This record gives sequence, C-alpha cells and structure tokens, in this order.
Amino acid sequence: MGDTVHTKRDIQLVILAAVRALLPPVVSTTVLVASANALDVRFSQSYVVLALISAMLVWIAIGRDQHRSGAIPENPLALAGQIVVEWSAVVATLLLIAYATKTSAGFSRRALFLWFTITPPLLVAALTIVHVWMRAIIASPRNARKAVIIGESQMGERLTAALEARPELGLRLERVFDVRDFPLQRAPRRGGVGRERISEYVNRCRIDVAFIALPIESADTRAILDDLRDTTTSVYVLPDIALYDLIQARSDEIDGIPIIALCESPLQGVRGLTKRGTDLVFASLLTLCALPVMLGIALAIKLTSPGPIIFRQHRYGLDGERITVYKFRTMTVTEDGRRVAQAKRDDPRVTAVGRFLRRTSLDELPQLFNVLGGSMSLVGPRPHAVAHNEQYRKLVHGYMVRHKVAPGITGLAQVNGCRGETATVDEMRRRVEYDLEYLRHWCWLLDLKILVKTVALLFRDERAY
Repeated sequence: MGDTVHTKRDIQLVILAAVRALLPPVVSTTVLVASANALDVRFSQSYVVLALISAMLVWIAIGRDQHRSGAIPENPLALAGQIVVEWSAVVATLLLIAYATKTSAGFSRRALFLWFTITPPLLVAALTIVHVWMRAIIASPRNARKAVIIGESQMGERLTAALEARPELGLRLERVFDVRDFPLQRAPRRGGVGRERISEYVNRCRIDVAFIALPIESADTRAILDDLRDTTTSVYVLPDIALYDLIQARSDEIDGIPIIALCESPLQGVRGLTKRGTDLVFASLLTLCALPVMLGIALAIKLTSPGPIIFRQHRYGLDGERITVYKFRTMTVTEDGRRVAQAKRDDPRVTAVGRFLRRTSLDELPQLFNVLGGSMSLVGPRPHAVAHNEQYRKLVHGYMVRHKVAPGITGLAQVNGCRGETATVDEMRRRVEYDLEYLRHWCWLLDLKILVKTVALLFRDERAY
C-alpha cells in the first residue's frame, strides 16, 4: 500500500513540476495574444516571432528556474519579488534585442505596455496555485516517506532540524539513532541502540530512507551499511563537511573513484561558454551604444584637467592572474603601486567631471573593452587594486576564493550596497560574503538580475562617490 501511495504521489509531483516549469511561457504568450486582441492589434508575423522569443526567454529566466528549484516558496511576497525581477530581466533583454535589430516600430506600444504590466501578477497568481497544490501533496502525512538518522554529527543535526521544520520535503523523521549509546540533545525520538538492532527496526517499521551521519571510514559505518543491505531502505551518507565553506559543491568521479568538490568554479564546461557568449553579445551591443557617450566623456576629461584620459591599474583577475583594468580618469592622481588610497566621500583628488562620472558609474565604461578582451566579465566580483588584495587576503577568510571567476564591472555585492570605500575590515568582509554567495548560486539568470538592478541604481546609489 505504501509503495502505491508513493508512486501515485510521485506521478502527481512530476506532472505538477512540469506544469510549474511550462506555466510561465504559456502565461506570458497567452497574455501577449490577449493584449493584442484587447486593443484590436493584428497578431502579425512579427508578433508570432516576439511570442516565440519571449517564450524561450521566459522559460530560461522563470520556467527553468521554477523547474530546478526544489524548494517551494512559502511567502507569496517573496515569489512576487522574484517574478518581478525575472520578468524585468526578460523585458530588458527584449528591449535590447529590439533596439539592436531596429524592429520596435513594428509593434503597438500600448499592447506591449499592457503585456509588460499584466503578465507579472498573473504569473504570481498561477504559480502560487501550483505551489499550494504541490505543498498539499508533499506535506500530506499519508504521503510522507519515513526516515531515520543514524549517528551524530553537525550535518546530522542540521538535517534533523530541516526535516522537523519543513514537512514539504516529504520526509517524516521517525527516529535518530545514537549508536555510541549516549544521549543527544534537541531532537525527539532519539535513543542509544546497538547497531545490530538498527536494521531490525528499519525492517519492522518499513523505513523508506536512512541517513548515516557517521565518519565514512569508521567500523560502525561499514557494519551498518552491511546490515542495511538486507533491507529495501534507501541509504544516504552525510559527509561531515559542515565546517567547510562550500563553493559549488558537487559529487563526481574520476575513473570510477568517487570525489566530492568542496570549492570549485561555477563556470566549468558549457556554463563557462554560456557566460562568455553572453558577455561577448551584450558587451558588443553596449559598446556600440556607448561609443558616442565615451567620446564625449573623453573630450570633457581632456579639456578640464591635465593627465591621461584613461586610467590603467593592475588588479587580480581569474585565478589570481594580474590584469590591467581600464577606467576613465576621475582623479588628479593615477595611483597603482604598493599603496593605493581608497576614494572617500568629498575626496579632494576627484575632479569636477570625475565626480559626475563616479556618481553615475560612467567611469567604468572602458571596462567593456576588458570584457571583450576576456580579462573581465559584465557580472562578477569587483576587482580590487593589487595593494588592497595583498592587504585584505590576510585579514578576510576566503578572500582569494572570489577569484574563481573572472571579475566583473558590476556584481552581487555592488547591487546590495557594498561599493565605494571599505573603511573597515568588516565592510570588506561583508563585500566578500556577497562575492562568495554569487559563486555558490551562479546561473545565467542571476547575472541578468544583477544587470537589471545595476541599471536601476545608476543614478541613485548613495555609495557612489
């Protein structure tokens, strides 16, 4: 009976997961057609092309994200915020494509505005209904898989707390075994028991999943694994890596030898090619659009202060290699040595033109050539002067890990208020925490979100000075 219930539940969840992934492009396409019809706009071939391109972008930005996300958002406001940011990224991409191909004149602006406006709330409503349905199926006690945890470790404690706090995971914790026969804290249904009785309990209570939270090399672990081979229980081993700061952790094998990556670049293989291709396309378009602005800035710098137009500074790039970063000169000095003083608010070294450039981040435009050359990316941890790197790598734990990806013109730290002067070590530590968060969760969509937020901050970032 239990197997039948689980099979029925799994089929329902697979169907709902597929619906959750396909719903965003279906909703956006339906709203586009409805918007055109509501305003008596003929749905011509250009609208069909727009529908196909937007459906693909929506699936990449929202649908695939929904499919890959195992967790179901509990807070509708959090889902709404996520959808608004992702939909804004889609709209920004479509507008950029329209500008580059000069095809915007073929569309009704009223119809597009109606489409842009109505789609997000309908997406939130539709996905909320699916999420409520999925949560009801997963959290139902009759559908939950019975689980036990064997042994004590920090990872075991974290798993215990997660299973007891989140019924939507579909696992009901029946018991935590301490095979070393001493009491453990903070978890119900715990008990010391000889290892030979564990398999007996698992068989008798028809346990679906057993998590082993013991050192993998211990004799107890090997013996318990042997005993559980006489059951039909699914067995998982929790590696005790709670004290390590995991960056893109994943398992793999080399010639049949299992390995676990604890710290790795997120841009391996196809993902790296995807990011590089995105950088080349967007940087090329942005460079073409910004060339007149850059020429005007260069002329203003030349006419208002002595010194070079372009400021060159050595910084650390991918894997800690030294690169030369280009910026429009905004100061009366061009420091690039063993000591580099950070820019402060109302810094007297900043020129009149430079103050405007720094406030609007237009001084960063020459870094588009760094992106085209491959030494930088549009999005990534901001590169620091070599002198600052050497200072903070000794003070901030994990500082150099941020160099596992190419540095960016903008980054997760910058759109979260961590830009400008780092007057204290704690400020740099907070910036590095955001950089490492970016490495842990990198995806193409995250880059789009950061770019959209960067545009929104261009003229109102109080940390830009």
